[in-house]
Amino acid sequence: MQKEETRFRKRGKRRCRMCGNARGLIRKYGMYVCRKCFRENAEKIGFRKYG
Repeated sequence: MQKEETRFRKRGKRRCRMCGNARGLIRKYGMYVCRKCFRENAEKIGFRKYG
């Protein structure tokens, strides 16, 4: 039972910096932004949109 609790605790600590969501988090390069916020703000962050 403790194993399950620690699994959820780890996920709960990591949240999106823009909206606070813990799901679909992009952690690469230390960004900590969820997929939705990344798609909305990709150009502001400095990424190029293709397609």
